[in-house]
Amino acid sequence: RFIMGVDGGIALSALPMYLNEISPKEIRGSLGQVTAIFICIGVFAGQVLGLPELLGKESTWPYLFGVIVVPALVQLVSLPFLPESPHYLLFEKHDQAGAKKAFQTFLGKEDVSREMEEVLIESRVQRNIQLVSVLELLRSPSVRWQVITVVVTMACYQLCGLNAIWFYTNSIFGKAGIPPEKIPYITLSTGGIETLAAIFSGLVIERLGRRPLLMGGFGLMALFFGILTITLTLQDHAPGIPYLSIICILAIIASFCSGPGGIPFILTGEFFQQSQRPAAFIIAGTVNWLSNFAVGLLFPFIQKSLDTYCFLVFAAICLAGAVYFYFVLPETKNRTHAEISQAFAKRNKTHPPDNTDPGTP
Repeated sequence: RFIMGVDGGIALSALPMYLNEISPKEIRGSLGQVTAIFICIGVFAGQVLGLPELLGKESTWPYLFGVIVVPALVQLVSLPFLPESPHYLLFEKHDQAGAKKAFQTFLGKEDVSREMEEVLIESRVQRNIQLVSVLELLRSPSVRWQVITVVVTMACYQLCGLNAIWFYTNSIFGKAGIPPEKIPYITLSTGGIETLAAIFSGLVIERLGRRPLLMGGFGLMALFFGILTITLTLQDHAPGIPYLSIICILAIIASFCSGPGGIPFILTGEFFQQSQRPAAFIIAGTVNWLSNFAVGLLFPFIQKSLDTYCFLVFAAICLAGAVYFYFVLPETKNRTHAEISQAFAKRNKTHPPDNTDPGTP
């Protein structure tokens, strides 16, 4: 469990950063959403393999942990053959030929002059800039609101209450009259909804943008958490109310995976220039896992004190997040780093670096 935790912490920082750096800005959001899509696929696969007919019996459940050996080995064998990030090759290794070859491999075409020029312009501006430490990034006034927004986004990602939903799922399904032996099969619907919503987000994110999906996702979660509180409070008063609770649970899961489930990792890569990006992902990952730990530690006490009204706490967090993103978050769709920095410049009260070629008139 310790090793798996270390791997999860590294992967949720390294993978989004890698995807951000290898993606043309036109598909940066869609490719970044792959992280969330495969997390959902993993959850769904675990639910399927955990069925009693497969590996969910008392005698076979330990083998379920062995299943992860397969994707781990596939990754271990395939990763050495993947090209390094062109940004890393250019900024850290100063290998322009290697960066060009990596772009050609990723994009499947010979002419990558436009993509190379975008990276070269940023490289010229940051020629003498060293990697920024976490403390330096936290102290930098030029990215203050980018850092604050990443912290808020990652905190909302974990504190929005999705993990708490799983605590209630089986009891709500039982209240709806579903026999206990059938509940694992009904629970598959939650994993299916997660996967479909994440795929939907990946398909529309470049058309709708990050802001609408993030604000809409958290806003809908707040709404359905409020309705769920009402249905849980009244579930013993009418036979059909538990079914409304099930609908609310599925709606909350779909709302989360259609935006908030993947966009926080995309934004972290888009907000910061190459020298700042590793420190930014360290901050994002730390807030992410600390918030996850806080939910796991505090939710049993919140649930015991407030009972079904505990979901109002999560509704308030989701609503606060949606309001924050409405007033603070600029749209980053199809924008370069310089354009995103310019969007934050007024709030930061600084002038962003001019990412243009000094030799160009």
